[in-house]
Amino acid sequence: MATYNNDLRLKEIATGDESGTWGTSTNANLGLVADALSYGTKQMSADADETFTMPNATADGTRSLYLRITSAVSLTGTRAITLGPNTVSKVWVIENATTGSQSITIKQGSGSTVTVATGAKVMVYSDGAGAGASVVNANPTASSSGTVTSVAVTGTVNGITLTGGPVTSTGTFTLGGALSGVNLASQVTGTLPVANGGTGATSIAANNVILGNGTSAVQVVAPGTSGNVLKSTGSSWASAAEAAGYPAPSLTGVSLTATSASFIVATAGSITITLPASPSAGDFVVVKDGTGAAATTTFSVARNGSNIASSATDLTFDKNFAEIVMTYINGTIGWSV
Repeated sequence: MATYNNDLRLKEIATGDESGTWGTSTNANLGLVADALSYGTKQMSADADETFTMPNATADGTRSLYLRITSAVSLTGTRAITLGPNTVSKVWVIENATTGSQSITIKQGSGSTVTVATGAKVMVYSDGAGAGASVVNANPTASSSGTVTSVAVTGTVNGITLTGGPVTSTGTFTLGGALSGVNLASQVTGTLPVANGGTGATSIAANNVILGNGTSAVQVVAPGTSGNVLKSTGSSWASAAEAAGYPAPSLTGVSLTATSASFIVATAGSITITLPASPSAGDFVVVKDGTGAAATTTFSVARNGSNIASSATDLTFDKNFAEIVMTYINGTIGWSV
């Protein structure tokens, strides 16, 4: 009586059986052996776990060395594929060609399993250990060790050349040339130091002015208020309001107290122009005889508690059409004329 206990489920003819017809069974077995070395497919019929069992002495994709597993429907989760019988010890290359972008888990019994990601191909083997049978990942792995007997190198990248060899047990590779053709946008990362021609900064705000800072990262000056100018502080630069120009003239025929940065034009004699009280260094006042009568009819510039040209004396204006600029210096000099 024939049996099918081998790993390919081939027909095993008992001694004395099939006299005159054993050739038919043998040829069928040889065909199944060929199938076991070839490509086959199996399709999952539903979105559920499924078992593919290798039949006795009958052609079936489960017997194939390369087994491509597809699905009639789109899978919604990882599904288990059981390869039977659980007594078969065999090598497969499993391809997950199912739809739905889901993994499949290959198993045989209650032992270990192998998960095959969507689109992946994995070599596995089953141990055929019965109810506790396992499926093991048998993908070959590259070795990280070995011996190199001869290596020669040559090449150029962005002007840098690498030459040398062949190197056997000892030797030298040489790196030379000058860097060129580097795409600063895509081939360079990090901050370029000032010493190497960079700014030392990762970014500079729009419209800021760059200031040198020795070998340290550059400094910047922001625009500040509209109308500002770049002004020297003596040791650096700053955004500052533009200095006021010459003040517009103010005509007067009566006595008054001037303010800093004022231009007083006297149109009558015998009046008093009083300088500002509590002035600060740099304050100035411009005084002018507007009628050309000061020599005949003088008017006064009162010091208002501050010296004028280092003297605690008011100034008498007696020059026709004269114009003087008075600038406050300090408590000793007072108003310089």
